Amino acid sequence: MTRLIAFNKPFGVLSQFTGGAGERANLSAFVAVPGVYPAGRLDRDSEGLLLLTDDGHLQARIADPRFKLPKTYWVQVEGVVQPDQLARLQQGVMLNDGPTLPAEAAAMAPPALWPRDPPVRFRKTVPDGWISLTIREGRNRQVRRMTAAVGLPTLRLVRWRIGDWTLDDLPTGQWCDLQPPRW
Repeated sequence: MTRLIAFNKPFGVLSQFTGGAGERANLSAFVAVPGVYPAGRLDRDSEGLLLLTDDGHLQARIADPRFKLPKTYWVQVEGVVQPDQLARLQQGVMLNDGPTLPAEAAAMAPPALWPRDPPVRFRKTVPDGWISLTIREGRNRQVRRMTAAVGLPTLRLVRWRIGDWTLDDLPTGQWCDLQPPRW
């Protein structure tokens, strides 16, 4: 039987089961389930939803950009979010590896999230804002590069949703079983 797990990956944790240089924190410190592997990746300095499965076909279906499974991120950015910046994200932006597909982008109120360790650096003289950004690609550090391209450097990045699966109330560093899809 296929196993699908939702994991709320903390900041600073690698999206793999073996350590990196200097034996950095990785999934093995949080998910003691044999035979599951991440369906996609989430950068070490990003947080939020990471799906793991023991089914290679499901793993490929979730992670492969050609299936265009939407991924929603809550992004804390440096600066006040302007309508023209959101419009540029919605149209797609030019990155050094080519244009992105159009994204769903909207300003949002600061979400009620767990505290990040270490906390995001607070600067009295520099305002910040939040964006909900949904993409259907999976380029390296794409969300960070997209927000920077429109003049809004990313301060904190939390993946909230992949397809129909969300973090809901899953605490950081915790995991739960999900019902696998019937694709």
